[in-house]
Amino acid sequence: MTETTPVRVDADLDPALSRGLWLVKWLLLIPHYVVLALLWIAFPIVGLIAAVAILFTGRYPRPLFDFALGVLRWSWRVHYYGYAALGTDRYPPFTLDAVPDYPARLDIAYPERLSRGLVLVKWLLAIPHLILVGLFAGGGLWVLGGRSDDFQWAAGGLIGVLVLVAGVVLLFTGAYPRSIFDFVLGLDRWVLRVAAYVALMTDEYPPFRLDTGGTEPGQAPSPTHPAPPAPTRWTPGRVAGVVVGAVIALVAMGVLTGGGGLLWADRVHRGADGYVSTGTVTVAGAGHALTIGEISVRGTAISVSPVSDVVGTVRLRATSAQSVFIGIAPADAVDRYLAGVAVSEVGEFRDGALTTTEVRGGPPAVAPREAGIWTEWVSGTGTQTLTWQLWSGDWRIVVMNADASAGVTVTAAAAAELPGLLWIAVGLLVLGVLLLAAGIALIVGVGRPRPARTPVAHERSTT
Repeated sequence: MTETTPVRVDADLDPALSRGLWLVKWLLLIPHYVVLALLWIAFPIVGLIAAVAILFTGRYPRPLFDFALGVLRWSWRVHYYGYAALGTDRYPPFTLDAVPDYPARLDIAYPERLSRGLVLVKWLLAIPHLILVGLFAGGGLWVLGGRSDDFQWAAGGLIGVLVLVAGVVLLFTGAYPRSIFDFVLGLDRWVLRVAAYVALMTDEYPPFRLDTGGTEPGQAPSPTHPAPPAPTRWTPGRVAGVVVGAVIALVAMGVLTGGGGLLWADRVHRGADGYVSTGTVTVAGAGHALTIGEISVRGTAISVSPVSDVVGTVRLRATSAQSVFIGIAPADAVDRYLAGVAVSEVGEFRDGALTTTEVRGGPPAVAPREAGIWTEWVSGTGTQTLTWQLWSGDWRIVVMNADASAGVTVTAAAAAELPGLLWIAVGLLVLGVLLLAAGIALIVGVGRPRPARTPVAHERSTT
């Protein structure tokens, strides 16, 4: 007797497929792709919420399970019509609900209990299957990556190649080779079984078995007549609510990440002197000056507030083997002073050092201390420290040898007081928690089954 699985995948091959319709199905499916892109944004968020629920209760919340199953059903119908099978010319419906009379059907038995521990390791246990699914479906591990296009599969894998062959045969003969159909359905069935397992919708490990054909082995063919409507349905409004909740949850995660990063910087990188430092880096250039990209500060006051209140005093320290000069001046004044001068423009951080871009030219007309353009500057041997309160305008920082000679090498560190950093971090964390709670509440709230309305009988009063 053939072993059955909780995931049932059935499909009926249309007996009279159009020869050439498959050439334009990608265009006809664009509306589905747009909607599925939104649904697959919500899918991993719903799965994450369900994982937490399973971890604490051992149950997959039924409304969330129905939503996840609906997304898989919708995706399977689209793929069966499209390039994971080309098995029907009947346009797929826009619904998360089961459509028993559609040629492609998917059902996953709802598990009353799930293992709490398996939630944490299913992705690891599924690795052998994922390798095979990658070969079957090409780049389309559509339930795992978290990207909005992960509902796509059969793009370059074995399924795609076989379906292309079937499409070419159909184009010239008008018949879909049954042997190819049966084999493709076996591969699609394998993909969907793995998807259900990794999505935490079943604890039964997918079998390493290729069950070919349109009907699950050991089971009677699925009914092809519409079933009675369920008491609760995934209406467009409820689906939109889940998607919006998932987007809010994604934004919340970004806000929480930002808040956590700022809190870490405040607690770890703030020194005893009260400054938050970037750490020490080595900068070297062949030119007569090292220039740091333009700093733009906008404000109506001379000493900008609230920018200056948030950032506080900015500090730059530089150490060189020879006398060094550090200065900050308006960007246009620096550009005039260094016009035609060989400079090294500081770029991105790489391998423990800042990279530089060399600009050809000659030496400056005068040494930096004689330029008369600097708002703040320091110069001397050993470690030099420049401090500066933010002012409105466009500014540029310049590091040079004090004698303006070529070949500038310094070890530098930037820092700022950032007096409001802790409060900003706390504010972002609080906001992130509130957004996450709102997103989860929206997902769970719109997914909760609504009780069916019972008609109220009205008695006719008589006098």
